[in-house]
Amino acid sequence: MLRTPLLAAARSPRARTLVEQFPPTRAMVRRFVAGDYLDQAVSVTAELVGSGRRISLDHLGEDTVDAAQAAATAAAYEELLGALAETGLAGSAEVSVKLSAVGQSLARDGEKVALDNARRICEAAAAAGTTVTLDMEDHTTTDSTLAVARELRADFPWLGVVLQAYLHRTEADCADLATAGSRVRLCKGAYQEPASVAYQAKAEVDRAYARCLRTLMRGDGYPMVASHDPRLIRIAGQLAEWTGRKPESFEYQMLYGIRPEEQQRLVDTGATLRVYLPYGAEWYGYFMRRLAERPANLAFFLRALATRN
Repeated sequence: MLRTPLLAAARSPRARTLVEQFPPTRAMVRRFVAGDYLDQAVSVTAELVGSGRRISLDHLGEDTVDAAQAAATAAAYEELLGALAETGLAGSAEVSVKLSAVGQSLARDGEKVALDNARRICEAAAAAGTTVTLDMEDHTTTDSTLAVARELRADFPWLGVVLQAYLHRTEADCADLATAGSRVRLCKGAYQEPASVAYQAKAEVDRAYARCLRTLMRGDGYPMVASHDPRLIRIAGQLAEWTGRKPESFEYQMLYGIRPEEQQRLVDTGATLRVYLPYGAEWYGYFMRRLAERPANLAFFLRALATRN
């Protein structure tokens, strides 16, 4: 019942002001975000890599409407990738990029600006010896994001892309992308979408996820199973076994701060486990979506509020 208002609050400037000024928020944010600064992100990355996990770093920011800000975000990714190379972490850590953060939302030539900035990031990743995954946002950006991905894959065939199982179209997109060399991160979806384009009930979304995952596992690409759901994790393991996949031919992905014990359990079984690790000052939208996704996250926040009061 609270998911819809929380997702609405994620785009509300007034709600953002209230949440950011609330003293216990910072303690809660640290559970999900590595920090505001690059050195903090690199430090957390090194710690997680030391435990056997791989990383996908996200420099937080979205809905950029200024070309200079979009270029600055691309430059921040270039600096991040340089730091990963210098510290020897690039072999275990890639980056995730929201195209809205690098210009996709600009009123004029947004897709082209995003493509050019994403290309800069991919070039820096190639120089560092790592990869890039394009994050997916609300359904209005799906066609544009996949178009940019197609352009970039001509030069960077290792580029990953995210698909969201709750969208009706995603089964077809999985079939199109389940090809040799294709890296696809499959998640449930974290945006508020209308029933005309997305499944609404949890059971429907779970079934759609399993169908999409079956398509990816049967294909020739590299599936990235982004879920914390124990049942879906078991299904992923069963599908990998049934399709003859070796542990290095797919990976599990989980968010920083969520189910860390399960993350380590998967690593200890020999599975590849990648942690999605966000950092940066623009944490508000990401934080609100994490509260909306899991009642346990919201309960944790409310307990902090009650304790503070």
